[in-house]
Amino acid sequence: MTREKRKSRGIRWRLWLSLAALGVVCVSTAMAARRLQQYVLDGPQFTFSRARKDALVIQGLQYASPSKVRRVFAADFQHSIFSIPLAERRRRLLAIDWVEDALVSRIWPDRLAVIVRERRPVAFVFFRSGVLLIDAHGVLLDPPPQAQFAFPVLSGVRENETEAERQERVRALVRVEEDMGSLARDISEVNAADPEDIRIVARMDQRAVELRMGDGNFARRYRNFLNHYPEIRKHSPEVKVFDLRLDDRITARD
Repeated sequence: MTREKRKSRGIRWRLWLSLAALGVVCVSTAMAARRLQQYVLDGPQFTFSRARKDALVIQGLQYASPSKVRRVFAADFQHSIFSIPLAERRRRLLAIDWVEDALVSRIWPDRLAVIVRERRPVAFVFFRSGVLLIDAHGVLLDPPPQAQFAFPVLSGVRENETEAERQERVRALVRVEEDMGSLARDISEVNAADPEDIRIVARMDQRAVELRMGDGNFARRYRNFLNHYPEIRKHSPEVKVFDLRLDDRITARD
């Protein structure tokens, strides 16, 4: 047998021994992982128990229903916290009214923590079915009992619209409020049926006037109206609709 053949055979044996050792390590690791999995799934110290009052910690709720949040985890009690599918529980939390985002995490060894970020309404909307709130994403919300909000009414929104369509109208309202700044406190209603031709309702001397604002320069046009309002009121006391779409002109509408 030549020296080269003996060397080649030796290399092959070392290779097979290395592979066998690697196989033993992999099997041992898999068995250890399996035992660890069984330990955390079956160990009583990891049981998510109703008997523990702080087993489920919920933070961030103000208007969302606590009972609806707890109901998401009802089937998980008396099971290991490591068997609870956190991503699926988060998905179900996001389907609850008022919940915009949620974080679900395990607290060693047997508790769950839920942190909720609620939606922030920006206006009221009126439908035949009743009064609702709407957030910046166009999501409709039931007003919580006994809660009081000082929002304007957003009109021009229809019940059969998609959230994307409603969101466009909310953006129009936000544009008006941001442009007008502190002057926006006078506004009781924003009509965004046509986001390119926005109308607002403002309180002037204990009466409501409708102002056609167009698609921009809201603060400038409104200040111009305020500056001329005493004269307008004197000459047109019964007029309640005014066109301000031209920056240098105020037109009374019957």
